[in-house]
Parts: sequence; C-alpha cells; structure tokens
Amino acid sequence: MAKVLLDHLGIVAGIIDEIGIERLVNELLGEQKTEKVTAGQAVKAMI
Repeated sequence: MAKVLLDHLGIVAGIIDEIGIERLVNELLGEQKTEKVTAGQAVKAMI
C-alpha cells in the first residue's frame, strides 16, 4: 500500500466546485458528446 500526500489539492478542488468554475467553463465553451473530458474538467485539473 502506497501513501499519497495530496496537500492542498482537495481544498482547491472543493473551492472550484463551490465557485462553479467547471460549470461556467462548460457553459461558455459547450460540450461535445464525443468528449471524454470536458473543458471544465481540464481547467480544474490544470488549476
């Protein structure tokens, strides 16, 4: 079993969800049915 240290990542992800950044990006750019990852998810991962 490996131990993984996430530091602040959980806090940042929670704030992104609370503010609604992922939803806003998806609304502005739209979503395609062929996408495996939405633009909002990609932005959240980069932050």
